[in-house]
Amino acid sequence: MASGPSMQLAKQIGEYLTAAELCRRGYVAATFSGNVPHYDILASDMKGSKVAIQVKSIRGYSWQFDARKFINIMKSGKRQVPGKLMDPPYPDLFCVFVTIDEYGSDQFYIFKWTDLQKIIVSSYKEWLKKHNGVRPKNEDSYHSSVSPSDLVKYKDKWEVITGYKEKSAQHL
Repeated sequence: MASGPSMQLAKQIGEYLTAAELCRRGYVAATFSGNVPHYDILASDMKGSKVAIQVKSIRGYSWQFDARKFINIMKSGKRQVPGKLMDPPYPDLFCVFVTIDEYGSDQFYIFKWTDLQKIIVSSYKEWLKKHNGVRPKNEDSYHSSVSPSDLVKYKDKWEVITGYKEKSAQHL
């Protein structure tokens, strides 16, 4: 398991790699190093259109989450009962997930927060269904994870953000 300093470095590497890629694509990107609750980067194009981006980085095999950040989950005895979807933490929030590999071979997955929510909620509900709604090891766990294999269709999809920029500019 990664240590605190190692995880902090991975987080910073992911944010800076993402900011650099955004700059290459015509954005000015400001990183906040965890000092803003719902996003890590605020990026703006030269016309003033802006996007907020949450960055998650791993050196391992999957990103870890608490499913309650995406869906209300009630308890009925030992069973977990998924309820209403949570509202996004920030309007039109984008996500960039980064796998940190050897120098120059990092991978980026780009999507909207609502896409992440669909992935997590779907897999969480599916997993609960297989176990009759009861978490076998710890009934009070709300752990969920996402692996790069779950995000293949989002790999290098920077147009999710750059297309949003163009769509926003049309509304000005």
